[in-house]
Amino acid sequence: MTSRIPRDSRLRLVRPRTLAAAPRAMAQRPARRPAPRPPEGTPAPAELARMARAVLAGAARVARWADTSLSPARDRGPTAVDGTSRSGPDDSGPNAGGPEGTGTLSDATARRAAADLDLTPDQVRADWDVARLAGLIEVHGDTARPGWRLRAWDRDDSAVLRGWVAFFDAWSIAHPGPDGREPAAVAEVVSAMPQVLSFLQLSAGPVPVPQLLDLLEQRVTELRTERCEIPYGPQPDPVESAASTAVPEGQAAPAEDTPLAPLLDWALHALAAVGALTCDEGQATLTPLGSWAVWVKLEQICVAAQSPAGNIEQGAEDMLRGCAQLRPNAARAEYRAWLAARPVGSAVTELLAAARGEDALLRGLAFEALRVVGAPAEPDVRSVVDETPLRPYALLWLAEHDGHDPEDAHLVLTREEATWLWVDTAAAVADHGEAPLLVRHLESAVQATVPALLDEVRAVGHPRTVQVLVALAAAHPDPALAKAVRRAAFQVHRGR
Repeated sequence: MTSRIPRDSRLRLVRPRTLAAAPRAMAQRPARRPAPRPPEGTPAPAELARMARAVLAGAARVARWADTSLSPARDRGPTAVDGTSRSGPDDSGPNAGGPEGTGTLSDATARRAAADLDLTPDQVRADWDVARLAGLIEVHGDTARPGWRLRAWDRDDSAVLRGWVAFFDAWSIAHPGPDGREPAAVAEVVSAMPQVLSFLQLSAGPVPVPQLLDLLEQRVTELRTERCEIPYGPQPDPVESAASTAVPEGQAAPAEDTPLAPLLDWALHALAAVGALTCDEGQATLTPLGSWAVWVKLEQICVAAQSPAGNIEQGAEDMLRGCAQLRPNAARAEYRAWLAARPVGSAVTELLAAARGEDALLRGLAFEALRVVGAPAEPDVRSVVDETPLRPYALLWLAEHDGHDPEDAHLVLTREEATWLWVDTAAAVADHGEAPLLVRHLESAVQATVPALLDEVRAVGHPRTVQVLVALAAAHPDPALAKAVRRAAFQVHRGR
C-alpha cells in the first residue's frame, strides 16, 4: 500500500500564525465594538498629522538626506541605504567608528550631513536618533535604510501619526534620565507616567505641577507595594538607621529615598520635547497631539478590558492563551491593547519568557505579538537567536523585519532549522489542534518524502519528537505510513 501524500506538490513551511486559526477557534467570533469617537475638540486626523510632521520635520529631513546621499544605485532596490556604497575612504557607513549595531552616525557621515543641511553635527545626530525612534530610518548592523513611513510621509497621514506615536512612546529613550539619579527611581517614574498622562488627558486643561507630583508619588508607592517591598525582620532604631544608611558622597540615593520632584520635572520636559505637552508657569497641559495619543491608548486598553478573557490584566502567558481562541485579526488587536498598557521593554521580556516555555503554541503566538511590537523588539529578538528553541522563530521575525516577503521568509532557515520548526509546530497542533490539522501539517514539511522527513526529524533532536510522531501515527489514515511513523517514534524513544 502506498502513501496518500502527494509527492509533486509545492511544499511550504507552515507559519506559526496558522495555529491561531485552528478549526475550534474559527467558530468563535468576538463581538464587534463600534468605532470610538475621539473627545470633542480633537483636531481632524489631517490636522494632527500636520502637527506631527512639524515635530518630526528635522528627523524627516535627515532621513531624506540619508536616502539620497547614502543610498546605493536605485537598481538595488528603493529601500536600501548603505553608507559604504557611495562613501569615500573616510566615510565607511552610517555606523562607522561606533560599535556594530548601535545605529549611531560616524563622525565623517555626521560632518557630511551637517555641511549639506547647514546644521551642526550634534543637530544631525539628534535628528538621526529621532528618525530611528519614529521609524523613518531602520538600522540593521552597519546598514541603514529608509523606513516605510518615510516613503509614505507626504501622502499617508496615518503613517505620520504612527511614527509620532512611536517617538512619543520612546520619550524616555529620546531624553534619558538625569545623571546621578538612582536608576530604579527613574524606572519607577517612567512606569508611573502613563497614569499621570491619563490624568492630564481627563482633566482637559492645565494641571498644577504639585498636583501631578502628588499623583506621581501615589503611583510610585503603589508600584513598590505591588512588588511587596516591605522590610522583613527586626528593624534598627531610627537613629541607628539614619547613621547606617547615610549615602556616601558621589553615590545615588536608594530609590525609596530619591526625591521625585526633579524626576517629574525631567519627565514633563522630556514629554514637552516630543510634542506631547506644554509646561509653563508651574502648570502642565497636553497638546492636541498628546491628548489624542493618550486617548488612543486608553481606548486600546478599554477594548482589551472588555474582552471575555480580560487579557489586559493577565501576564504574557495567560494573555497568549486567551488570544489562541481568537481569529488572527482579533488576536493582533488584543496584542496591541496589552502592549499599550505596559512599557515596551518589560512587555518584550515577558513575551520572550513565555516563548521559552514548554508550550509550542505559546512560542508561535509570542512571536506574533512581537511582530506587533515591531522595531523596538529587534535587539531582544536578536539576542535569542542562539537559543535553539527560539532560533527559527527569531530568524523568521528578523527576516520579515528586514523586508522579506512573509511568504518567502522561511528561505532564511537551514534545513535543520526548518525541520526543528516543523516539529515544534506539530507539537502545538498535537496539543491544541485536531487530528486532520496534524495530518495536513505533514504536507508542509520541506522534505520531499516521508522517509526523508522521519530521518531528519530523528536527527534534529527536538524534545517533543516522540510525542509528535505518536500523535501523527494515531491521526493518519494511511496504515502503512502510520506504521512507519510509529516505528520511527519507537526508535527515537530507544535512542537508536
